[in-house]
Amino acid sequence: MTENYESALIFVYNADSGLFNTLTDIAHKTLSPKTYNCNLCAITHGLFTEKAEWKDFIEQLGTTVEFLHRDEFERQYPDINLGYPAILKQSGNRQEEIIGSGEINRCKCIEDLQKLVKRHLD
Repeated sequence: MTENYESALIFVYNADSGLFNTLTDIAHKTLSPKTYNCNLCAITHGLFTEKAEWKDFIEQLGTTVEFLHRDEFERQYPDINLGYPAILKQSGNRQEEIIGSGEINRCKCIEDLQKLVKRHLD
C-alpha cells in the first residue's frame, strides 16, 4: 500500500490477480491479442514477465511506483471509481487519476506509453 509515501504513482491493470486469472490472460494474449482488455498489460509485459525496457523506464522515474490488479485496487481504494487500466498519482493520502483508460488504450507501444507518462509528470 502506498499511503505512507510522500508521492507515488499507482498503475492499475484491467485484469484481476491470481493464478487462474494470470493463466487466462496469457492464453488470451496468445490466442486473441486484439481483444485483450488490458492494453497496459499488453504493452508492458511479454507472455510471462515485465519487459526489460519498461522495467528500466520505471526505475529511472525517480518516484515510488506501485502496480495493482483491478481487484487489488478496488480492495485497497473502495471509494475510488475509475475505468481500467489507469495511472494515478498519490500525494500523501490523496489519489488522483492522471492518465485514464482512453489515453492508455490509444498507446501502440512502450514508447507511446513512456511519452504519455512523462508528459503527465512534467
